[in-house]
Amino acid sequence: MRPIHEVAATLGLQPDALMCFGAHMAKLLQHALPDKRAPEGKIILVSAINPTRSGEGKTTVAIGLAQGLARIGKKTALALREPSLGPVFGVKGGGAGGGRCQLEPANRINMHFTGDMHAIGAAHNLLAALLDNAIHFRSELDLEHRQIFWRRVLDINDRALRQTVIGLGGRLNGVPRETGFDITAASEIMAILCLSEDTADLKARLGRILVGFNRSEKAVTAQSLQATGAMAALLHDAILPNLVQSSEGVPAFVHGGPFGNIAHGCNSVIATRAAATFADYAVTEAGFGFDLGAEKFFDLKCRSAGLWPSAVVLVVTVRALRIHGGGSPDFIGNNDDRGEIERGLEHLNHHIQSVRVFGFEPVIAINCFPDDNQHELTAIERWCAGCGLHSARFTGFTDGGAGAETLAHTVVNAAAQPQPAARFLYELESTPEAKITAVARTIYGAGTVEFSRTARKDLERISALGYDRLPVCIAKTHLSLSGDPKLVGHPLDFALPVESVRIAAGAGYLLVLTGDIVTMPGLPREPAACRIGLTDDGEITGI
Repeated sequence: MRPIHEVAATLGLQPDALMCFGAHMAKLLQHALPDKRAPEGKIILVSAINPTRSGEGKTTVAIGLAQGLARIGKKTALALREPSLGPVFGVKGGGAGGGRCQLEPANRINMHFTGDMHAIGAAHNLLAALLDNAIHFRSELDLEHRQIFWRRVLDINDRALRQTVIGLGGRLNGVPRETGFDITAASEIMAILCLSEDTADLKARLGRILVGFNRSEKAVTAQSLQATGAMAALLHDAILPNLVQSSEGVPAFVHGGPFGNIAHGCNSVIATRAAATFADYAVTEAGFGFDLGAEKFFDLKCRSAGLWPSAVVLVVTVRALRIHGGGSPDFIGNNDDRGEIERGLEHLNHHIQSVRVFGFEPVIAINCFPDDNQHELTAIERWCAGCGLHSARFTGFTDGGAGAETLAHTVVNAAAQPQPAARFLYELESTPEAKITAVARTIYGAGTVEFSRTARKDLERISALGYDRLPVCIAKTHLSLSGDPKLVGHPLDFALPVESVRIAAGAGYLLVLTGDIVTMPGLPREPAACRIGLTDDGEITGI
């Protein structure tokens, strides 16, 4: 690894711009942050088709693409999300890329990093503590404890905490009430940090957080609890973007970590703006498939920050296309069933049409695995060419940036095309129901949207409180275009069930919960945590 000062120097950043965490990690100090003007660098958005449970290597492709761009002489920086401890100890066992396309130092990034996740969790839980304290002492806010919906958070997958009862043990322990925990990546404060432009915007958004209602049915906010200042103080360093590097020394701003299926799935506006200001190409990603993270990238992040990409990359794998074509998720081996691939390409085509809604012709990155069938890889390439799309094989996991040079050249050509004007799926003046329906029909392919009785009551309250002009952030399974994780492939005219709608006034959107989605994941039967350890020499293993 290169010393972090050398990495920063490639972007024109001097040592006095950095707050260092050892030799290889730093935060960019506030005086060095770029202003809100539109950056001159080109933003490259990396997204994907709906992944399998193991993921399709979208982060690996993003890192490899940045390394490929650097190899062909382009000044490049990454803008990626921070890993959550939930997936690190859950299914994935790490969130910093893989093979020769990793963020470094990978173990430090996966384990605590610079403390941003903990700061976000502390600020969130401080607000919860102040809220319950106000209920306990019967403050003048006259809070109705049965109408409190600000939950607590934890950065670990723990299904046992989804629904809890607090305040047990007598009067000294507070007022008993039902509540629960979300994972930190789903915290509204995580979204606020990632969508804030600067400290002033952060404080304003924190103050707008809606925590519940009083006995007169009036909204109670973090500002009314006098919580804003202390929360902002806890986030004093967390709002500063982190600077690390890739396996080949490409600068990487890694900041913020909202999940794509239960949050808005994009790294911070501040980090993306920094990458596009200090480099000519800023490679970023949006969580899970295009239907989740990328739609939110456009309709939430770009709308809020005034950013817009120059090119879109869609990651596909033979494995995912097979599953979406009706193949077994347990498939391993070099089996040649072109029927599965052909049916899976219908799923890819759906995502291509979604990309075109926003005015782009996507570049198709075929992330190759050692046991992929060459006939199937060729079939994907021919299909893309027949659709008038450019594709490139990616072998960065084993070859590093050298395995991404063809993709890099293809992306440079795509980014050189005239940039489409910003366009969104819906207008903010539309009703929340219309916004949800627009996303469901256009991006997911749903025929109808079914609102539960709870969801309709939520929407009535949203309208009465004047929050109906906010955009929508739909929480949905990442494994399917529909709300059913088992309905893979290219389902059509299905009904999307909306169970509830939460007001995220500070983040500036309505969080729409669909199907069986939960905001606190659980661990799998065989957690990755069981394979992680620490040697006597102090080295972390198993990530």
